[in-house]
Amino acid sequence: MSTPALALAVALLTILGYWIGRRRSFAVVANDTSKLHSRPTYHGFYVAIWCGIPAAFVFFFWVLFEGYLITDLVVAGLPESVVGGLSADRMNLVVNDILNLASGNIVATESDPMLRAAADHYIQLQSMSRVALVVLVLSLAVAGMGLSLRAVQPHNRVRNRVERVVQIFLIGSSTIAVFATIGIVLSVLFEAIRFFEAVPLSEFLFGLQWSPQMAIREDQVGSSGAFGAIPLFAGTLLISFIAMLVAVPVGLMSAIYLGEYASRKVRALVKPLLEVLAGIPTVVYGFFAALTVAPFIRDNGSLLGLDVSSESALAAGLVMGIMIIPFVSSLSDDVINAVPQAMRDGSEALGATRSETIKKVVIPAALPGIVGGILLAVSRAIGETMIVVMAAGLAANLTANPLEAVTTVTVQIVTLLVGDQEFDSPKTLAAFALGLMLFIVTLVLNVIALHVVRRYREQYE
Repeated sequence: MSTPALALAVALLTILGYWIGRRRSFAVVANDTSKLHSRPTYHGFYVAIWCGIPAAFVFFFWVLFEGYLITDLVVAGLPESVVGGLSADRMNLVVNDILNLASGNIVATESDPMLRAAADHYIQLQSMSRVALVVLVLSLAVAGMGLSLRAVQPHNRVRNRVERVVQIFLIGSSTIAVFATIGIVLSVLFEAIRFFEAVPLSEFLFGLQWSPQMAIREDQVGSSGAFGAIPLFAGTLLISFIAMLVAVPVGLMSAIYLGEYASRKVRALVKPLLEVLAGIPTVVYGFFAALTVAPFIRDNGSLLGLDVSSESALAAGLVMGIMIIPFVSSLSDDVINAVPQAMRDGSEALGATRSETIKKVVIPAALPGIVGGILLAVSRAIGETMIVVMAAGLAANLTANPLEAVTTVTVQIVTLLVGDQEFDSPKTLAAFALGLMLFIVTLVLNVIALHVVRRYREQYE
C-alpha cells in the first residue's frame, strides 16, 4: 500500500470511528439522549480522536525518519574495505548512486556489483518498512477505535476529554507559532551580527552611499563596498508615504460610504469589486505600473517641463496605493459596521446630522480598528517588492523627489540574495542586516499603533 493510500485509509477509518461512536451513544441510551452526560457528537469525536491521532502520529514520524534509518542500515552493511577510507563528500556520492539505482534511475555505476547489491538491500528494507508501517498504523487505528468504543457510556464525561485534546492542540499550535517567530528572528540576528563584525554599525545606520558590490580596484567606492542604508530607508519611506496618501483617504472614504450611505444593492456590488483588487497578483500591478502609469507620468511631466525618470517613486507609490486600498477599505468598513447602532440613534436623537454623527461618534468609536487597518496597510507597503522592482528600479538614490528613481529595503534584500551566494562576505550578509532593521522598524510601528489604539479604546468604551 502506497503512502497516500495509507493516509486515506486512516482518514476513512477516523470518519468511520466518528460515525460508529455517535451511533453507539444513541444505542446505549435507547435514543434518549437526556441520559447522556455528553452529547452524541462528543462521543463520535472521542472515538475519532483515539482512532486517528495515534495512527497519524506513528505514520508521520515513520515516514519522516524512514529514509534516514534505511540509508544508515544500508551504509552500515557496506564492506569496510570499500567505505573505510572515503571522505564525507565521497560517501555522499556513493549514497546518491545507491538511491538512484534503488529508484530506477540508471547511472554509470550500475555495473558495480557492490552498489547493485546495496541498492537491492535498500529496496528490500524499504518494502519491509512499508509492510510494517501499514500493519502498525492500521492496527493502531482499529485498536484505538475498539478501546474508545468501550468508553461510550452514559456517565462518561467524554466532552471534557475531547475539549482537553482540542486545548492541547491549540496550545501546541500557538507554541509552534511562537518558536517559529523566535527562530526567524534569531536566524536573522546571528547573520546580522556577522555583518556588523565586518561593517561598523554607525556606517550602516548613518552612511549615505549604498554600493554593496565588493570593489575590485582601490579607486572604487570604498575598498569593501559602501553599506550606508540611509538611501534604502529613504526610498522605502518615500514610496510608502506616496502609497499611504492614495490608500488611506480613498480606502477610508470608501468604507464610510459603504457603511453609512450606500444602499444594500450598491454595497453588495461595490464591496466585492473593491476586494477583487486584493486578489490581483503583485506582478500584475508591477506590469501596470511599468507599462501604463510610469510612461503616463513621464510623458505628462515632459509636457510640463519636468525631468521625470522612466522609473520613478511616484509611479510605484501610486500603484502600490491602489493595491493597498482594499486592506484599508475592508477593515475600516468592518469596524464601522461594528459600532453599535444605539450610538448613531442617540446622536441623531440629540439633533446631530448624519455627517456630524459620522465625524463625532462613528469615526472616534471605530478609530482603534481603523488604525489597525492603516497599520496593516503600512506593513504591506513596506514589505512590497515586485512593484518597486518593475516601476522604481534598483538605484539607491538619496532623494526626496518622487520623480526620480529610488529603491527599497526589500528590493535590495532580494537583489543581494539572487543567485549562488557565499554567506561569508559583507555583500551577502548585508541582506540580513537590512532584514533586522526592517523588523525593528516594523516592531516600533506596532508598539506605537498599539499605544494609540489603547488610548482611544479607553476613551470610547
